[in-house]
Amino acid sequence: MSYSIRDISLAPLGKKRIEWVKSYMPVLNELGERFRREQPFKGLRVSVCVHLEAKTAYLGLLLREGGAEVAITGSNPLSTKDDICAALAEMGMNVYAWFNATPEEFHEHIRQTLEFRPHIAIDDGGEFVTMLHEEHPEYAECLIGGCEETTTGILKLKARVKNGALRFPMMAVNDANCKHLFDNRHGTGQSSWDAIMYTTNNMVTGKTVVVAGYGFCSSGIAMRAKGLGANVIVTEVNPFRALEAAMDGFRVMKMDDAAPLGDFFVTATGCRDVITKRHFEKMKDGVILANSGHFDVEVSKTDLEAMAVEKIDRKPFITGYVMPDGRVINLMAEGRLVNITAGNGHPAEIMDLSFAIQALSAEYLVKHGRELAPGLYSVPEDIDRSVAMIKIGAMGLGLDKLTPEQEAYLAAE
Repeated sequence: MSYSIRDISLAPLGKKRIEWVKSYMPVLNELGERFRREQPFKGLRVSVCVHLEAKTAYLGLLLREGGAEVAITGSNPLSTKDDICAALAEMGMNVYAWFNATPEEFHEHIRQTLEFRPHIAIDDGGEFVTMLHEEHPEYAECLIGGCEETTTGILKLKARVKNGALRFPMMAVNDANCKHLFDNRHGTGQSSWDAIMYTTNNMVTGKTVVVAGYGFCSSGIAMRAKGLGANVIVTEVNPFRALEAAMDGFRVMKMDDAAPLGDFFVTATGCRDVITKRHFEKMKDGVILANSGHFDVEVSKTDLEAMAVEKIDRKPFITGYVMPDGRVINLMAEGRLVNITAGNGHPAEIMDLSFAIQALSAEYLVKHGRELAPGLYSVPEDIDRSVAMIKIGAMGLGLDKLTPEQEAYLAAE
């Protein structure tokens, strides 16, 4: 066991936080009982690169209880919680991360985690896969395959598959129903507004909120803003999603037209340069910008830096950019994932579903990964359904069952 963290004395607080989320993750708790009995990862090494907070820590501990040696790091330098790192280190985990790491430190932490030469890699946003392909292919010598957590990472994997450049099998965890239907929409929607409201202490009701994108994540953000009483505008590049947003009751317009109207802007597109100089020039004084996409490229910090005559720290996780005409444009969390950088991330009950899919996809790779050619693979339907059924039971929900006659009717040609 080795670790590279900031402060081991924070371990007691981190342990309390891990124990708290365990109380609200019944699917992982049930999987843990089986993993302890069956030891599906015995003799294997697993490297994890996911936002390093309490729910992720529990996933790492669960894999270890299933027999794995685990090395873990964070997928974003501002989402790492130092008390969680300390708790994992004190509990014997190989952990390499600290909050607010420099780009060089962040890169080194990922490299250290991959130097572990994993059999299974669990990625969030493609940092592992990029390094394994472009910098350290030797660290993949034992790799059976990996699992990708988020939309941005899946887009990168699809590009590698299209170019014939993906060297090992990857499971598209993000595309499983138990992940994107709940994590992306409800998790991102709630956690983004939790972070924005707590950090700004500003009213949302009655304000105009501009949401960039209308995929699962951004539609969840728009839905929650509407529920808080905001007047919501959606911007899109996809005609089908734009129509969906309009029929869900939102105004749909170009970002150029929305720029002078918004009080809050929240991006979650997975693309870069969604809000740029020409939009900043039109915005109100005091406008608040936040990003819930994986990388800090959706709001152009380069343009803000170039335009500003002064840059001020307004309060924790809010930077004010003073424009030549005196307007102040406020950027939250350096344009990084606001929900986990300035907040607590998704609720434990949501990550219970996502991390159950991660754990079972990793187990699937252990059993079948050596038979798979390099490529991007869907999570098997039986895994997805089993997670849903455990959650249904834990929530005390009732579920109807088809009669034999109904099954015959549906199966008839």
